[in-house]
Amino acid sequence: MNELEVRELRYFIAVAEELNFSRAAQRLQMAQPPLSKAIALMESRLGVRLLERTTRQVRLTAAGLVLLDQARLAVDAVHAAARRTRRAGQPTPRLVVAVKPGGDAGLLREVLAAYLEAGPHLPPPEVVVGGSGEPVAMLRDGRADVALLRSPFDRQGLDAQTLVVEPRLAVLPAAHRLAGRRRLRPADLAGEPVPRWQGADPANAAYYAGRDGTGTEAGTDDGRPGPAPDEAPEGPLVAGVEQFLEVVALGQAVGFLARSTTERHPRPDIAYRPVTGLSPSAVMVAWPKSSRSAAVAAFVRAAHDVAARHPDHLTALLF
Repeated sequence: MNELEVRELRYFIAVAEELNFSRAAQRLQMAQPPLSKAIALMESRLGVRLLERTTRQVRLTAAGLVLLDQARLAVDAVHAAARRTRRAGQPTPRLVVAVKPGGDAGLLREVLAAYLEAGPHLPPPEVVVGGSGEPVAMLRDGRADVALLRSPFDRQGLDAQTLVVEPRLAVLPAAHRLAGRRRLRPADLAGEPVPRWQGADPANAAYYAGRDGTGTEAGTDDGRPGPAPDEAPEGPLVAGVEQFLEVVALGQAVGFLARSTTERHPRPDIAYRPVTGLSPSAVMVAWPKSSRSAAVAAFVRAAHDVAARHPDHLTALLF
């Protein structure tokens, strides 16, 4: 019998993330010997070695890396199942919609109105505004039923539909040497420091810095994928748009924002400029793959219908 229990998966995640049995035991609030024994029993039952242990370090094996990835998903799924069950049993269930500030391209209010018009049988929507990365986490752990997200994001375990595709603009200090240009190329910004966004994984960090290489090549108009710009110096760490804009206004960095976000933040000390060849920003509606909720389906239909009435958003790549 080689089935694993949720408790054991939690033990393994702690050890795999800490790569230290002592710290993992402290994190789990248990003694180290039973933790070591539990991991050894997991390896015995699975018939594979999960960790390479020496007197100096602990490292994950190839099997351990796979189990870490799958264990996180499994534990998240158990937590999500419990949360969704509790919420479904409430006297007045609600559809929880997760967003982050500026992440809806201005569509949220119209989508909510269209959802409410779909019928009185649907649970009322409750919008929860979170920081960077929170809406995705809320979908995974069951705190939210559906979310409006900007790509890129980790879609593992999620379904998603694109609603809006719009260009991103360069964000420069008003006194910057390039602020007088009508249009820029990624190469024009080579060597400029770019902010580090809190919690961004490598894919998101490259996107925020304009280094994801999914735009078109600077100076061409044929739409061929072009190379990513040179590695840019790291600027200050930022956790939101307002902080990002302050950093740029102070001349500490330059960066990129979606057009609809720039329209919400006009500032005399900031210049927004189009960039040829920069990858766009897509707003998507996302929900757990396991969802069978009629309310989620109604929200997705409402989001699609609202986006379809905004051809200026859908054709924004022509900007």
